[in-house]
Amino acid sequence: MQVGAATPADLARLLPLIADYQGFYAGRPRGDDHNAAFFGRFIAPSAHGMIIGAFEDAAGEPPAGYACLYWTFSSVSATDVVLLNDLYVRPERRGGGVGEALLAAAVQVSRDRGASHVRWFTSTDNHAAQRLYERVGAQRSAWFEYEIQTASPR
Repeated sequence: MQVGAATPADLARLLPLIADYQGFYAGRPRGDDHNAAFFGRFIAPSAHGMIIGAFEDAAGEPPAGYACLYWTFSSVSATDVVLLNDLYVRPERRGGGVGEALLAAAVQVSRDRGASHVRWFTSTDNHAAQRLYERVGAQRSAWFEYEIQTASPR
């Protein structure tokens, strides 16, 4: 398995995984055209972030997983921060080290950028993901997330 920044050619291969991720959290995915336009902004090099793919060694196999990183900041520490906004591993590849490899790649990207840390959120009932995060040494934050919807998804 190769883990690294997704190229423009990789984006089309990652779209089914992105749709699966959206279906898991939102109940339904956005369309491929919408997702290609939205996630295309994270193809390296990008001022917005990066998509990291976990690509199978065998030709023709779908990617094992992906992570989408956003470049952001912390005013408390006055530092750059990498937000791990999405982490998804195909169900049949879970438990085999793909998630750990994607997290390690995100941490390395953060170090390479000189960011102070990687931050992410997960659903309170996503216990499998929480076990992964605790296994790799991540610390749970005590912050609550709030949101106000300002527009309907198109």
